[in-house]
Amino acid sequence: MAPETKSRKPANTAFKQQRLKAWQPILTPKTVLPTFFIVGIIFAPLGGLLLFASNNVNEIQIDYTFCDQKPPVPTDIEAQNAIFQPVSSDYVTSGFSYSDLNPQWGRIVKQLPIEDDPTQTRKIWNCLIQFNLPQNLKPPVFMYYRLTNFYQNHRRYVKSFDANQLKGEAVPAATLKAGNCKPMDVDADGKIIYPCGLIANSQFNDTLFDPVLLNSPGSDAQNETYEFSPKGIAWPSDKEKYGKTKYTLDQIRPPFDWVERFPNGSYTDQFPPPDLGEDERFQVWMRTAGLPDFRKLWGKNEKDTMKMGQYQIEIEYLFPVTKYGGTKSLVISTVSFLGGKNSFLGWAYIIVGVICVVLGFLFTLRHLYKPRKLGDHTYLSWNNSGQNNGGNN
Repeated sequence: MAPETKSRKPANTAFKQQRLKAWQPILTPKTVLPTFFIVGIIFAPLGGLLLFASNNVNEIQIDYTFCDQKPPVPTDIEAQNAIFQPVSSDYVTSGFSYSDLNPQWGRIVKQLPIEDDPTQTRKIWNCLIQFNLPQNLKPPVFMYYRLTNFYQNHRRYVKSFDANQLKGEAVPAATLKAGNCKPMDVDADGKIIYPCGLIANSQFNDTLFDPVLLNSPGSDAQNETYEFSPKGIAWPSDKEKYGKTKYTLDQIRPPFDWVERFPNGSYTDQFPPPDLGEDERFQVWMRTAGLPDFRKLWGKNEKDTMKMGQYQIEIEYLFPVTKYGGTKSLVISTVSFLGGKNSFLGWAYIIVGVICVVLGFLFTLRHLYKPRKLGDHTYLSWNNSGQNNGGNN
């Protein structure tokens, strides 16, 4: 007896034989016109609410890209006394008026050790930014840095890290060479780069010092520092991906672009490798941005009110952005129940709502002026083509 061949015919069920019951709405004026008006009536007020919430967010953004070039050079460089001048309004974005904010910038010199000879130093400019805060900012208050034209979403860049190394495991050099960290896996001497990869190597290395309230009223101290904490700024899910390394100091070296933090190009007892499990600013940087213009959280204060008055912020100016045509900015912001300042979503809802209402009115007028009979067979395509052919003959 010949073996029974297995049938490839689908089972005789409503799903597999495509006999499921379906409902397709008939688009009539009685259903379409109310839909336009309902969508418009809902979306427009909702967009207004979103826009109102966004406008209630107080935000100050100052582009300090050229702070190492445009402010006047101090007459006495060694005295660390900056000469301030107004920041152009082109570099300032804020909900406050420019005159109320009165932003100014200056620069001072800082000495940094040279990589090849740490006993020698080189001079860099540090940026000083002063601005007037017209009103108190209630907590929580956040400090961000903003970069433009920096493509963290490049395919090779996004993949350039080793997850096991970031967790703290002592990954061998051979494994790193076969992974995604190239060319930041090992140096010419075969020493492992920790942390490896392009993302870690290009970490934002400007230092944004806490703002200082100058001549604080009602305070015994002449100046008062408003502290931004780096704790709690990374996603909880991200913190689980990082840990303290198990490498020994003689096995590893810092990334090449970390020279300002480790001037002799090596880790020592005095300058040990960072504990990535606790370095939340590093964790924030490693979460790559999807667009070339982005901001990343530097610190936050969830307890204290940022008092109105004149503030000064010092920035250690190291991260190069002009080489690739980018900019960098300091951002201080509050939040609303919807998050940070984002007027795009509100305007999008308003525009969609207005368009729906306008289309509803136009289609209503069209329907009243020249109504169309439902199911009129004269509008069928073959009837129209037959009439056209007869007319041509």
